[in-house]
Amino acid sequence: MTTQAAQAAQAAQAAPRHEPAPARTVDQLITRVRAGAYGPDPARERIALAFTTAQAVRHEGRSSGYRNEVLSLRLDAAVGSCAVEPGALPAAALDDCVGTTVADLLDHPLLPVRMAALDAYLMHVRPHTPGHGARPHPLPAGSSLHRSRSRARAVVDLLPAAGLHRVLVVGVVNSLLEQLRARGTGYLPCDLKGGTTEWGEPVHTDALAELDRCDAVLASGMTLGNGTFQPLLDHAATTGKPLVMFAQTGSAVLPRFLGAGVSAVSAEPFPFFWLDGGPGVIHRYGGAR
Repeated sequence: MTTQAAQAAQAAQAAPRHEPAPARTVDQLITRVRAGAYGPDPARERIALAFTTAQAVRHEGRSSGYRNEVLSLRLDAAVGSCAVEPGALPAAALDDCVGTTVADLLDHPLLPVRMAALDAYLMHVRPHTPGHGARPHPLPAGSSLHRSRSRARAVVDLLPAAGLHRVLVVGVVNSLLEQLRARGTGYLPCDLKGGTTEWGEPVHTDALAELDRCDAVLASGMTLGNGTFQPLLDHAATTGKPLVMFAQTGSAVLPRFLGAGVSAVSAEPFPFFWLDGGPGVIHRYGGAR
């Protein structure tokens, strides 16, 4: 091959790929990934490392605490993640993942493994950069509560600035509710765990039953990992209601639904804000600019 031909070939490989239209279902997105619509064949991409991160927290001044557990998979420089219920992930799942192709993991019987693999692949081929539509937003150094509140402001800013009477919050995070309260915006808190909010409000367990009572939805990426995302997406696509996702789970997955029901995403890949006290960054897509 001549030098000129080699340079042309390199330029063709470096040229940005056509971005597929927004996905309308998770299954459609997976089908496109398998077909190479986003880049390398997932059957040739192997997960090198699998790990879990467990957290227990009770912020100063808060009446209750909570626990988190996240499955993360390493693909080259990318890390994909999916939250799981604490203690629910079998230890053998980590062994299932390492050395296994992304294509095989997209068929894994455990949904969190499938979502973590999908997230790792898309983080690999669509990292959070301005060229892929991401807008970096700095998070300050400080305590976990200080950083949680800073993140909450950045997430709530993605909702429309006016015209909202009641927001359905799927996946209760007290800092997000605190921000909505400060802005005088009503909300319906929903979480599969139930319970009450920091202010003694009952937490609904069936988000779908509350959809008609809200005019916007603010939902956790955890909905990808527990199978409740698709009905929220379908509702937003049908009604035109804003659907803002705050995502540690599936941070690279959810931007693929922008324009097909999802109106904005706050993407927070590993390492998450609660793992470190130093300055950090989240990546915002869509929403207010």
